[in-house]
Amino acid sequence: MAVVTGDLAPDFELLASNGQMVKLSDFRGKNVVLYFYPKDMTPGCTTEACDFRDQHERFEGVDAVILGVSPDPLSRHEKFIEKYGLPFLLLADEENKLAEAFDVWKLKKNFGKEYMGIERSTFIIDKEGKIAKVWRKVKVKGHVEEALKFIEKNLK
Repeated sequence: MAVVTGDLAPDFELLASNGQMVKLSDFRGKNVVLYFYPKDMTPGCTTEACDFRDQHERFEGVDAVILGVSPDPLSRHEKFIEKYGLPFLLLADEENKLAEAFDVWKLKKNFGKEYMGIERSTFIIDKEGKIAKVWRKVKVKGHVEEALKFIEKNLK
């Protein structure tokens, strides 16, 4: 079942790039930008991560925490963070449980092949843990700015 605006966000516990188990409920009282992306080190995912990196201080200014989620293992997340200087946590969803909970684990088609993978999506979760905004099938260009503007306008 798809997570929609107004729903209480499913809580989760996943290993994060800081080596700690992280739960959504750890961030109550802050706005959370939970963004799902297919794979570390790929062009679109790198652009999106770097856009979030470049706007990180502005997100902090509106009391927002950024959490990136992909099926990559922690070791790959660590390399991604190191290579691009990412100042936020990446969560290792290797079993796709969180992706399934947010209904972003989808059948994808690419170059005539079908496979299961992450549909690039972003969820803004408010300070009470409710879904404030959902973007599915995200196009990277301009997306981070759009997410930031939504929080600035609606959740300060």
